[in-house]
Amino acid sequence: MASVTSLSDSVHQRLAAALSAAVPQAGSADPLLRRSDRADFQANGILALAKKEKANPRELATQVVSQVESGEVIKEVEVSGPGFLNITVTDRAITQNLAARYADDTGRLGVPHAERPGTTVIDYAQPNVAKEMHVGHLRSAVIGDSVAQLLEFTGENVVRRHHIGDWGTQFGMLIQYLEEHPHELDHKADETSGEEAMSNLDRLYKAARKLFDADEEFKTRARRRVVDLQAGDPQTLAMWQKFVDESKIYFFSVFEKLDMEIRDPDIVGESGYNDMLAETCRLLEESGVAVRSEGALCVFFDDIKGPDGNPVPLIVQKSDGGYGYAATDLSAIRDRVFNLKANTLLYVVDARQSLHFKMVFETARRAGWLNEDVHAVQLAFGTVLGKDGKPFKTREGETVRLVDLLDEAIDRASAVVREKAQDLSEEEIAERGTQVGVGAVKYADLSTSANRDYKFDLDQMVSLNGDTSVYLQYAYARIQSILRKAGEARPAAHPELELHEAERALGLHVDSFAATVAEAAAEYAPHKLAAYLYQLASLYTTFYDKCPVLKAETPEQIENRLFLCDITARTLHRGMGLLGIRTPERL
Repeated sequence: MASVTSLSDSVHQRLAAALSAAVPQAGSADPLLRRSDRADFQANGILALAKKEKANPRELATQVVSQVESGEVIKEVEVSGPGFLNITVTDRAITQNLAARYADDTGRLGVPHAERPGTTVIDYAQPNVAKEMHVGHLRSAVIGDSVAQLLEFTGENVVRRHHIGDWGTQFGMLIQYLEEHPHELDHKADETSGEEAMSNLDRLYKAARKLFDADEEFKTRARRRVVDLQAGDPQTLAMWQKFVDESKIYFFSVFEKLDMEIRDPDIVGESGYNDMLAETCRLLEESGVAVRSEGALCVFFDDIKGPDGNPVPLIVQKSDGGYGYAATDLSAIRDRVFNLKANTLLYVVDARQSLHFKMVFETARRAGWLNEDVHAVQLAFGTVLGKDGKPFKTREGETVRLVDLLDEAIDRASAVVREKAQDLSEEEIAERGTQVGVGAVKYADLSTSANRDYKFDLDQMVSLNGDTSVYLQYAYARIQSILRKAGEARPAAHPELELHEAERALGLHVDSFAATVAEAAAEYAPHKLAAYLYQLASLYTTFYDKCPVLKAETPEQIENRLFLCDITARTLHRGMGLLGIRTPERL
């Protein structure tokens, strides 16, 4: 089905034509349309145009009004203030537009694809091999998954990349430790769950790290083991591969609990670029982008200096010949630009790494790998805080394991569902509790602008009141309940009916879904979609309170209100899906 032109676009086209007719010399002046509390839409471009034409704003606005084509779409236009135009659309236009969206059997609700889609490689959900995932991994995974879904929905070709930490000194350290302490390895690991196996690996890693930091001789042996790993020593590689495989099983179990699909081909860790590191360094050095400084290969920047005023370089290769994170990240850029043919490289990474990525991106630009046609963006995210406003920790001061956090959210949500459930079995309560609990965690993250910190408060997250996913899920479930109780009455649009104020407000907001999705995708801003959905649920609540559905005055009005209910539900379902959140039919 073809996309549906939104009411705002229809009004914009008519106002632009009126502006052109009233002020021919203005050409294609933009009326700058926006939603307004005092009207369906408000045009604010008249003031700027009047200033440019040295005309009286109200007189110019009056001329434009005289040229506006009213009828099917625009009911009336009035001049207000110094020269604003308040526009009211017809009830018929609202219902007809929603009917066109409702008729879209693709499930897209008439949302168009982007005119010029490209290829975006999105780097997100980057756990470390042999380490348990903690609360710090939550935001990259949740934000990245939603942005990827938003981009795909708009028609972008999206390539997912999970740049897991699976290479480097820590593996020489871990392998050497196990070589020397084989009795500490749980030989029953193959019989344990992914979480138990990872817990065992994490314990071993911490023990190896403690010895590495305290014993210089062990540190030397561990570093020699890194050389063996990089050289492809079979025994060392076999142990490394076992760690990677066990870690992946664990990763998949955690992401499954997060209700996210992570595919194995999309996991390309640091090791995936190992064969490119030497060539990356050679290209940078030969082009003069990187220079040798005290034996290390470095890139310097005029605007990046340390507290002592001396330049802080990006170290691509260490003086001992080893490679740093920069070499891997720059090799990944080469792969994504030249092999994957990306137009956009999007990194969903902690804000605390912003300086590193600023230097990496600038280095890639100097090398010619990034340019006007290919750009890189860091979608930097803030920190998850506890109720005390400090980084989220356990009472013992330890980092919170992600699985523990999710389990607690599911337990809390299950209690809420059980309290409200009327006709759900225990199995259904458990299923809904999982969907509500995981949705609550995701929504709390996604409803906050990515670059801001936010407080992790489970009591608030699973509340039925306020800006929570539970409120949205219950709005959806309420609509499904109404549709089930409708009997023989079916949803049907009746454009001839006059709409209640609450119906108009709800219908106009539903119609703006396409514009919201486009904006959220273009700005990598899931929080804008979350805000839209919360307002949608709030407007539906007002509609439900003021407009009887099954007890409306006429059969036509019943059908039309059921239609408004159904398209609201479909919009909630689609929008929540783009956030990675389920919408249960019953709660």
